[in-house]
Amino acid sequence: MVDKQIKKLVKLEAARQIGVINLIASENYISDGVLTALASPFINKYAEGYPGARYYQGNSVVDEVEWLCIERALKLYKLSPQKWHVNVQSLSGAPANFALYYALVPLGEKIMGLALDSGGHLSHGHKVSLTGKLWSQVPYGVSRIDERLDYDEIRAIALRERPKMIVTGYTAYSRIIDFKKFRAIADECGALLHVDMSHFAGLVAGGVYPSPFRYADTVMTTTHKTLRGPRSAIIFVREEHAKKLDKTIFPGMYGGPHMNQIAAVAVCLFEATQPSFKRYAAQVVKNSKVLARSLQSLGWRIISGGTDTHLFLVDTWMEGKGIGGKEAAERLEAAEIIVNKNAIPFDTRPPTDPSGIRLGTAAETTRGKKKEDMIEIAERIDSCLKS
Repeated sequence: MVDKQIKKLVKLEAARQIGVINLIASENYISDGVLTALASPFINKYAEGYPGARYYQGNSVVDEVEWLCIERALKLYKLSPQKWHVNVQSLSGAPANFALYYALVPLGEKIMGLALDSGGHLSHGHKVSLTGKLWSQVPYGVSRIDERLDYDEIRAIALRERPKMIVTGYTAYSRIIDFKKFRAIADECGALLHVDMSHFAGLVAGGVYPSPFRYADTVMTTTHKTLRGPRSAIIFVREEHAKKLDKTIFPGMYGGPHMNQIAAVAVCLFEATQPSFKRYAAQVVKNSKVLARSLQSLGWRIISGGTDTHLFLVDTWMEGKGIGGKEAAERLEAAEIIVNKNAIPFDTRPPTDPSGIRLGTAAETTRGKKKEDMIEIAERIDSCLKS
């Protein structure tokens, strides 16, 4: 590389990543195959439009790439191409959610999503997001008793507010979601059911988390979390919504898709069909459970009492007996353990310094970590935060 400054920074970041314990729940480490596709000559090609209907010439190869990516997405999640349509041109999760709403929910209408402090995502209609400015969010939360979804309360809110879409699938909720109950609630109030499975898409692919496709009208996932691919997103919609979605993506939101990114997604989808990926997904959940239990045994309160997935929240504030999430995250980073500060349900502290941290095991499991490593990591976290 001729650019010495960037070359130096690349080396520094590579060294940083190697030298830390990465517990960021939304990060992972891609394979050499995914990296090769990202850095391939596909990055040079402008391919505005869709396969077989491009606005530029010279797209015979990239058409094959996009078709292959779509085919692999359907195969991985065992979906019928007659019933489901896939769009792989979104650049990341938030704009993918935005595109879905714009395609299917009239502006100003209600979108019902989990409140941010209960584990929801900004792009699920939160007021600081464009999704909360162009649509009206109807928030729901978790129970004060067990910090889990209260489906009776969710139903009551949905029947009262009559949203056009209900969003499930979250960024900081550690329990398995009952998609069947959400489907029943959506049907009763006349809403579409959208599942954002960005965090657990790899767990679904690996068979350790229930698939939402039987119950959902639309599904979106990023590809860089438990799916272990590049930073990108995939949108799945029932066939009757296909035209509206595709027109919203192009020409509505994007010009030329990033074909190198789509090629890299195709690689990660192939990798997720391999037997080794199922073993990986199972180990991710095992590691998460061990890490949560180990921290509990050391006196830390785990939100909802544990986890069923790759992530969980730790209450570091513990009603003033501990430390704030910001300080906790900074202390851990100084000790080369990387987490993020995170609000916990019914948090009384500000988002900039909330009461907890979020931990995830997908990245360290990719590095080969097992049960004994999780116990050791818990002890290091405990020592750091109590010092």
